[in-house]
Parts: sequence; structure tokens; C-alpha cells
Amino acid sequence: MTVAKVKKDVRLDTRSARSAYTRRREPYWRTLSKKKGWALGYRKGPRSGTWIAKHYNRDHGRRFKPLGRADDDSDVQGEDVLTYEEAEKAAREWFKELVLLDSNETERAASYSVNDALDDYLKDYTRRGGKSLGNVKNVFDLHVRPELGDIEITKLTKKQVRTWRDKIADQPALIRTQPNKPQRHKKNESPEARRQRRSTTNRVLSHLKAALNTAHQNDHALSADAWAGVKPFKNVDAPRVRYLTDDESTRLVNTCPPDFRALVVAALLTGARYGEITALKVNDFDPDSGTLLIALSKSGRARHVVLTDEAQDFFRRETAGKAGADLIFTRKSGKAWMPSDQGPRMRRASVVASIDPAVTFHILRHSHASRLAMHGAPMGVIAHQLGHADTRMTERHYAHLAPSYIADTVRAAFGELGIVETDNVKALK
Repeated sequence: MTVAKVKKDVRLDTRSARSAYTRRREPYWRTLSKKKGWALGYRKGPRSGTWIAKHYNRDHGRRFKPLGRADDDSDVQGEDVLTYEEAEKAAREWFKELVLLDSNETERAASYSVNDALDDYLKDYTRRGGKSLGNVKNVFDLHVRPELGDIEITKLTKKQVRTWRDKIADQPALIRTQPNKPQRHKKNESPEARRQRRSTTNRVLSHLKAALNTAHQNDHALSADAWAGVKPFKNVDAPRVRYLTDDESTRLVNTCPPDFRALVVAALLTGARYGEITALKVNDFDPDSGTLLIALSKSGRARHVVLTDEAQDFFRRETAGKAGADLIFTRKSGKAWMPSDQGPRMRRASVVASIDPAVTFHILRHSHASRLAMHGAPMGVIAHQLGHADTRMTERHYAHLAPSYIADTVRAAFGELGIVETDNVKALK
């Protein structure tokens, strides 16, 4: 059987040639420069067609520009009605504009480094109201700038990004080190520690990609291939939620000094984050509805936390005698709690309470959610209490703790097929 040869280039320069074509959405294309990726297209219409210019290169892909109507019908007139020659001239003028634009982009990108991309991303992150600015900045300063910061973004290669990723994953976990001292690392890491390291590397990679993608969107990088093809490690982000038992919670609370103890109790009773708790004001507690308003959250969305009777009693005591605009929780000196105040206090309290390894303040949030899950609270309720946008994160971390959560969900969803015969025979257990 003879296969008809596909005609890739067509005649468009005369009305009679164009009249032979059938109507279709895909234009008929005539190549103006194969090397430069230039083409002029004609889309057939009911009375007259339209002209379209197309440009293609590896950096930008396909770009199109409508040029005007074709002069197929002599009765159709107007400034946008173009002959073939006029359409080709308009297309070539647009191609010249693209060449100039692309050369300017290349010149701008040539002096634009990864450090510049990180700086611009942090500014944009701040402008968007990002809640983890300090954490993102530390990630860049510690993991990205030393290895990649001085590289011009147009010269960044996939091999460099992949080598950088693997180096972070292979080095032992960092240990807190005094300023101006050589960075210390842990020794003899376990398989679990290596899994955690790869999980951390994935988060660092995601921050870097976010910064470089922003640079690409702002025309500082002509292509995203250098980092888009570097994938995160697989199967390293399995949730391993640490939470306190009721006995551990009691021991931890009893070992804390009074001012910090109030923060720990608030976290265990609400599941709120450290920053959310330290920002609470007296007016945020509503004793009538028994709820607590979290106005400043990580997601940027406000939420109302439901308080148990025990929690309501606690907040009535903590807000008694204070003005509505006052902070509910302050240090013993009366000053506000700072972002880094909780770390050393949690470590000391853990040691005294015989909790090993020591827990962070965020574990108190996990403890609140885990207790709800183990007592049968639906995943949607827990998600609302924690401020999650949906139940995906909640199910990922806490569903395995819920009594018969998976079994009950499967049985309720599947129902009965009615294909099994019933009888009076009962198996002996």
C-alpha cells in the first residue's frame, strides 16, 4: 500500500491557492525560515481567513501572533485586511522584535546569578506575606549560597544542581555550632537519620526550585531545564509522627517554669503553633462560644480553635484582669516571647522530665492532634482544628492512629454486593 506523503509546506500567496483548502482550526503553514523557526500561517474561515505568525526556538517554545484578516473576499475591507505580501512583511517585523527582545533577555540573564535569584525571591516572599521567612533565608544561607550562589543562572547546569543535591543528602546532619566556628556534624548516622537527611534535602531543593522558577518567570533565565529535571528523592517522606503520651505531657508540664509552662499547656490543649500562641491577645478568647481565634497563622488564614471545658477554664484564668489588647502570654519580665525562646527551654524540660530524645515545641501540636485521632475524632475535625486546608495532610500524619479508621472507611464505602449466599453454618473461632 502506498502511503501519501504529507505536505508540510503549502502555497498561500494567491487567493486561488488558498481557496482550495478546507476549513479547519489548525492553520496551514508556510515556512519563512526553517533555521530561525519562522512560519506564516493561514486559518481558513467561512468567507475569509486570518493570518498568524509563528516563532519557535528551544528556549521559548512556540510563540504566536495574530496579524489580521486575509484578502480572500474583495468585499471585505479594512486596515487589518492583508494580502499575502503584507502579512509576510508584518510577520518578519514581529520576528525582528522577538530577536531584539530575546537578545536583551540574554544580556540581562548573563549577569544574573543564583544569589540574585535568591535575593529577589526573598523580597517577593516577604511581599506575599510568607510566614517562614527566617527559615527560608537560613536554608539559602546554609545550603544554597556556598555551592551555587555565585554561578550565573544562564550557566547553571543540571549536573551542578544534581551534584549539589547529592552532596547535601550525603553529608551528616548538622549540629548547632557557635558563630564563627567550624560547622559540626553528627557521626555514625543510622538508616533513619539518612532517610531524614534525604527528606530535608527534598525540602531544600523545593525552596531552590521556587526561587529559580520565579527568576525564570521574570525573564532572568531563558530555560528551566537546569533544575526542572533534578528530581527529589523518592520514598523518604513517610510520616513518622512523634507525640507525647498523657503521662509524658504531665511530666513535661510539671518541669517547666511558670511562664513557659503556660505556653506548653496552651499548645497541648489547642494544637496551635508556637508563633500563633505567643501572638494571642485577650480578645482572641471568646468565653461565650468556647473558642480561640488564631488570627495570625502560617497559611495566612484565620481559624477558630474549639476549646474543651478544661481549656476554657485555663484561658479564663490566663486572661483574667487583662485588657482586651494585651498579650495573653508573656515572659516573667512582662516582655513578649521571641521566636527562639522555646528551643532551649524545651530541651531542658525534656531532660528533667526524662523524655528522650528531647522534644520540640512542635511535638506538642502533634500530641494534640494524635490524641484527637486516637479518641475517634474524624479527620475533617482534626484538619479544621489544626488549620489544614483539607484532610490530606491530616490523614497522612494521623489516620493510622484512629481506631479502625481505614477499616471503617473501606467497609462504609464498599457496602454489600449481595453475591455471597447466606446459610446457618457458623465457623468455630
